Amino acid sequence: MQIYQPPQPVPVDAEKLLFLAGSIEMGAAEEWQKKVQDALADTDWIILNPRRDDWDNSWVQEKENAPFREQVEWELEGLERAEKILMYLDPTTKSPVSMIELGLFGKESGKLIMICPKGFWRKGNIDIVCERYGITQVDTLEEALSMLRA
Repeated sequence: MQIYQPPQPVPVDAEKLLFLAGSIEMGAAEEWQKKVQDALADTDWIILNPRRDDWDNSWVQEKENAPFREQVEWELEGLERAEKILMYLDPTTKSPVSMIELGLFGKESGKLIMICPKGFWRKGNIDIVCERYGITQVDTLEEALSMLRA
């Protein structure tokens, strides 16, 4: 297994790319990405983890801000190139960017696995969208990991 994080370039022409979409929320969410990395350590998945080690909460979130723009573009490129997208919505967060990503990549890509536990503030919306558009949805991170290991 290999792990890429911004600002490392997203691998070009690589197979088995797994993008870890979902709750980060400026560091407020649990570090679920680490659990995924540990669980898939013995696989051939190449993990794209957007949780940036050198993230600076003082960055102005405007397109003219170079480090912020680099982060957003890295995420979009990773989402586009990924074979699978694992999305986890932490119930303690709002995760508006993740919901944008659900809209962009959920309906037609066929590559999204959604985990939206009870308690997430818009769980009903997420459940209905996944049901309507045939998006794979599981109840726990462990279920999603089993699917990825299969």
